[in-house]
Amino acid sequence: MDRIIVLFALLPLTSASNAHHSLSLFSTYIQGETQFPKFSYITTLDDITVGYYNSETYFPKGNTTNEDDVIDSDYIKGISDYMYNSFVRRSALLRQHNQNDSLDVYQTLVVCELLELDKPGKMLTKDAAGGCTTDELCYFNNHFTYTVTVNITQEVLKPHLEEFKQKYEKFYHKVCIDTLRNYLKKRENEINRKEKPRVRFIQKANSDSGGIRLSCLATGFYPRHINMTLFRDGQPVADHEITGGDLLPNADGTYQMRKSLEISAADKHKYTCSVTHLSLDNKLDVTLEFDFSEPLKTAILSVLIVLALVLVFGTGVIIYKWRKRRADSPRSGYSAASIQPRKGF
Repeated sequence: MDRIIVLFALLPLTSASNAHHSLSLFSTYIQGETQFPKFSYITTLDDITVGYYNSETYFPKGNTTNEDDVIDSDYIKGISDYMYNSFVRRSALLRQHNQNDSLDVYQTLVVCELLELDKPGKMLTKDAAGGCTTDELCYFNNHFTYTVTVNITQEVLKPHLEEFKQKYEKFYHKVCIDTLRNYLKKRENEINRKEKPRVRFIQKANSDSGGIRLSCLATGFYPRHINMTLFRDGQPVADHEITGGDLLPNADGTYQMRKSLEISAADKHKYTCSVTHLSLDNKLDVTLEFDFSEPLKTAILSVLIVLALVLVFGTGVIIYKWRKRRADSPRSGYSAASIQPRKGF
């Protein structure tokens, strides 16, 4: 019976500005026979997938023009062999100290970043087994921070950790930063493109509560970093009143975000949705002012539509009856008999 494999996503580092970039490698190792590659990984520049490895071959993705100097086969082979052997050792180690034999999926996320002024930032490694993060290693300014998040002692992973620290300092950190810089040069147009957000402020009656749901939607923007704030009479609306705010991808590679707020039908406050984005010279404000509530406007519009239909229908009936009565009546005029002289004259 084939095992069911559930893959989970480890969160990469997020950029705070257009000058903040990251390169990530998300790898998966599977024990047992499945339809998936035994060992695979995805290479991502910020939010753009630039390559995929399927245990045998590395496939560049997207704009691959003149990228031979960015990723070469020897580098990929070296990284792949080390990560594969690391997975094998970790799986054996964790199985030895864990009675759960169902662990069959191991994953690692490695991310390095460049800050403003081309300054190297953090390098982060997250390891996981069976869908749960086991440990995290962060390297920044020549300092390591290590966290174990499973029910095993740090001594169990200490030999593996010490080996990986040496690899970080002597090899991985430098290689990751150099590769990131090369990718940024080759994919400059993709990374630095800017798409302005289209912002709409929507109000919709809520039949369940009898109130109104206000939603601010920004869509079609790139890069993904955006700030959206809802204001009530010039003051920020409290976070606990707002729902949504998740960043979602669009099919064309851009992003969207929506934040919503429930208000009463009698609310007369002035609401504003304010958006800031790298593609905008200034912040974009969209204001919604209430003259009367949305349900009342809907009711008035419905009444007007009904009256218009009645008027059109009634006018049609009147015209139809008048034409029918005229068609059925005798034609007006003088007959020949009516002009003959009377007897006796």
